[in-house]
Amino acid sequence: MLLNHGERILSSAQSIFEGTGVKISVKVAGIHWHYGTRSHAPELTAGYYNIRFRDGYIPIARMLARNGAILNFTCIEMRDHEQPQYALCAPEKLVRQVALASREANVPLAGENALPRYDEYAHEQILHSSSLNLGGDNEGKKGDEQEMCAFTYLRMNPQLFQDDNWRKFVGFVKMMREGKNGNKCWEQVEREAEHFVYVSQPLVQEAAVALSP
Repeated sequence: MLLNHGERILSSAQSIFEGTGVKISVKVAGIHWHYGTRSHAPELTAGYYNIRFRDGYIPIARMLARNGAILNFTCIEMRDHEQPQYALCAPEKLVRQVALASREANVPLAGENALPRYDEYAHEQILHSSSLNLGGDNEGKKGDEQEMCAFTYLRMNPQLFQDDNWRKFVGFVKMMREGKNGNKCWEQVEREAEHFVYVSQPLVQEAAVALSP
């Protein structure tokens, strides 16, 4: 039912936006709770038929590929050990499975963070997930990386524009832009980003005021 619904919606969207240059992106929820169980009950409840012996994300990725859509996945800032251990959460393993499915279906993969995070630890995980090595036994082999085509940062609010958070965010954007060719530590990147932090201050103050309750 979920796949059929996706086909209908994308078919309608294509008929509307065809020839306009608009890229259609479909958000697939990152349901990582109880991912470490054999039943994958939360995913099944949401309509994602992903169990121990069946990859539920390949059919979704193939459906998106048939309709020329981008697979937009969430929770890429999360690490397995940060989640409640009693719930057997595994967001990193889930992101990897979805990345493999998108590569199998030859559909572009985009990502976003699920929670508002402003710390470098989360930024580092986003950088890692946005260029995930899927080599397995051939790790490090050329062509094993799954590069995300886009990333959406959630979200813009007064907390983001606090001095320390904004400084880290500017450094994070610089690291994302430079990608794997950067090879710089966070301290160096933040030093280089100071100019952009300084020149953006009037806009940051304006945004903070506009977003205040």
